[in-house]
Amino acid sequence: MKDYLKQIKLPIFSLRAVRVWQRNMKSYRRYYKANLLGALGEPVMYLFGMGVGIGGYLHTIEGVSYMQFIAPGLLMTTAMYSATFECTFGSYTRMAEQKTYDGILATPLDITDIVVGEVLWGATKSLISGSIMLVIIILAGLMRGSITMVPPALLLIFLVGILFSSMAMIVTALSPSYDFFSYYFTLILAPMFFFSGIFFPLAKFPGIIRLFSLLLPLTHAVNISRAFVMGNISYAVLASIPLLILGAFIMMTIAINLVRKRVIQ
Repeated sequence: MKDYLKQIKLPIFSLRAVRVWQRNMKSYRRYYKANLLGALGEPVMYLFGMGVGIGGYLHTIEGVSYMQFIAPGLLMTTAMYSATFECTFGSYTRMAEQKTYDGILATPLDITDIVVGEVLWGATKSLISGSIMLVIIILAGLMRGSITMVPPALLLIFLVGILFSSMAMIVTALSPSYDFFSYYFTLILAPMFFFSGIFFPLAKFPGIIRLFSLLLPLTHAVNISRAFVMGNISYAVLASIPLLILGAFIMMTIAINLVRKRVIQ
């Protein structure tokens, strides 16, 4: 048991990981327009499609318009999906198809540097998409909180990006092919999307569903985001931030060790 614990690698940040981030950034610059369109198209469609459609039947929900209610949650799903797509399809391509990881390992960088760099890049993709989504929310007049809530909201987007990038790297390390990602999107992300209080208040759900929702990291992210956007900050909501940080650390640790096992056989 002690020997096994000694083999576990923790996500220690190194400036070498930034080199992986820089490599991905240079590649991203060639196709960023199409990437942004894909990352923002669906959340914006949900925001205005459901906000106007269902919002036409609901005058208010928890004291705000329906569009205002769903906006904070869609901000978090933008961060979640941006990080997830990058660190599943993108990372798998670099790891298994292009053999980019093998080339990087020929340099002074190691697996920890690669995974941390990939996670940071996935979080950056979340921050880019989330920032644009936040601007749309502000311009649409959906942000009731003070403009001083923008920096904390951006930090939250980045944190959520780190968490879901790390989760995606775990799936990538275990995936035998691109088709395997369908299970993750269908069985893990889809329930989060529908049962994290984005579209309906959790108080209206049955008790077992509310309990299930509390186990989902996206639920806590949505609650914090809604507090920032609506300007209703409480200690109970902020208490969820350490949970997200702890979750991100645990997931990144697992990702590093699984990718190491996958790449260095």
